Amino acid sequence: MQEQRRRADGVQSLDLTKEKIQVPAHYWKDLEEKDGAALCSNALSTISSQGDIVLPVLGREILVDRRKHSLRRKKVEGWEPVTHPLFELLVLVYLLRAGPQPLSRELVGSKDLTTAHFFQGPHELNFSGVLERFGRDVKGLRKAAESLGGKRQSFADAAFRIPAFPKVPLYYLLWEGDDEFEPRISVLFDRSIGNHLSADAIWGLVALVSDALLKTPNLPF
Repeated sequence: MQEQRRRADGVQSLDLTKEKIQVPAHYWKDLEEKDGAALCSNALSTISSQGDIVLPVLGREILVDRRKHSLRRKKVEGWEPVTHPLFELLVLVYLLRAGPQPLSRELVGSKDLTTAHFFQGPHELNFSGVLERFGRDVKGLRKAAESLGGKRQSFADAAFRIPAFPKVPLYYLLWEGDDEFEPRISVLFDRSIGNHLSADAIWGLVALVSDALLKTPNLPF
């Protein structure tokens, strides 16, 4: 019964403290068995002429090959393989879990989510690296965010809406430091995020996007 429930949820406990994240093989099998039209409608993705799923992720087109159980990223010269376990896992979790609910347009922090209790202790959202790198560099954060498809928002000293998944944007808000106050960064979500990702997947996604901001343009995925 537990296994059936876990398969139905399409989620796995994410632990970035482990040396390697494993992508359960049954996730790909579950994806194969999903109705393609319904899946793409919920996830706001499309089906290619070959029957593959094309999903926008962080400003990039990702091809999800359900037959070969692989991801590829669109490049000028074609499609290149993507081998990044956390990225693969989050793509699969999103596709398997995304519901029909639209964006609520209401922004909330992790403490306002129904799964707020998860984001404590070892699972507290960690974007200290982003703060250290961009706390006094708005231009640098803007350049990094825009390289991920981010759009400038009109709140905080600088804010960017980053399209992690079509139904899961992340909002990075920066308040610059001065002689009196240290800089600080917050991450907000659309309240509907719980319809499309579990708490541990949200945690993993923030880690992935924060890492991408620090590594642009040379992303590992």
